[in-house]
Amino acid sequence: MSYFKHHVFFCCNQRAEGESCCNNFGASALQTYAKDRTAELGLRGKGSVRINKAGCLGRCDEGPVMVVYPDNVWYTFLDKEDIDEIIDQHLVQGHIVERLRLPDGGAA
Repeated sequence: MSYFKHHVFFCCNQRAEGESCCNNFGASALQTYAKDRTAELGLRGKGSVRINKAGCLGRCDEGPVMVVYPDNVWYTFLDKEDIDEIIDQHLVQGHIVERLRLPDGGAA
C-alpha cells in the first residue's frame, strides 16, 4: 500500500513573459487553497492525501494542470470551485471529474 492514498501535484511553473505556463493562471494560489481545503476536511497525512507543488509537468499549454497519483488522472482547473469539485468527487468519493479531465491521463 502506498504511504498516501492520493498524491496530488500542481504544476506551479513560471516561465518568461509571453510563454505559456500554469502559474499565469493562478496555479500556486489554487495549490495553496487545495492544501488548506484538504486539511480542513481532515484529509492530510499518512493513508490520505498529500498536495504538492511541482515544477513543469510538461503540459503547460493545457494549463493550469494537476495530476492525481496513483490514479494517473490529469486535470485542468480555473477556480476554487473546480478544486472543490476535484477534492469532493475524486479525492473523497473516488469519482473522476470528467469535465475537468485532460486527455491521455489514463484511467486508474
